[in-house]
Amino acid sequence: MMNPPERREMRISDAERDNAASILRDAAGDGRLDLQELDERLDAVYAAKTYGDLEPVTRDLPPATSAPIASSPARDRIGGVPTSTAGVAIMGGFERKGPWVVPETFNAVAFWGGGQLDLREARFAGPQVTIRAVAIMGGIEIIVPEDAEVHVSGIGVMGGFDHRASGVGAPGAPRIIVTGLALWGGVSVERRPSEEELQRRKLERKRQKRERRRQLEE
Repeated sequence: MMNPPERREMRISDAERDNAASILRDAAGDGRLDLQELDERLDAVYAAKTYGDLEPVTRDLPPATSAPIASSPARDRIGGVPTSTAGVAIMGGFERKGPWVVPETFNAVAFWGGGQLDLREARFAGPQVTIRAVAIMGGIEIIVPEDAEVHVSGIGVMGGFDHRASGVGAPGAPRIIVTGLALWGGVSVERRPSEEELQRRKLERKRQKRERRRQLEE
């Protein structure tokens, strides 16, 4: 079993990049950074992939006075009757996405096929859910909410079982355990914001770019 990654090795979310950008803009407004430093550090923020990349950019600055709006917390979506307990793809595919209810245990099997479990808009039957994923000469993609607590313990045999999404979540958020086997196949687990949140961040980044251009012109 692989050990969970250290925090500095964990991948950061777009919300955390946006929060770091807010810290830089506040610092520039207070006179702590000039426009050239602001531009250089913003480039570093949006290029950062892990907490280790992000930490040096804001280490010498105070926290932001206002944080960006976060996506709807997963802890508000606990409770409900499961709508599906298994997904099987044999030389075919399966998909679970949108407003569905994840059971406490979900079994996913892909044999010469592929499946996708998207939990971003789902409700959770309980505070902890377990997904057992088995991919044999096939693939299973699992997309989890950004603020969930995630523990991946599956193994890959002549295949890949992605553990990079493992990590802590927001207080009260559901705990998602992913286990199973990838044999000549692959299981990917990825943290990703909702489509609505992605659109909001895209618009926010456009606004920030316009603001940066305006400041440089001044």
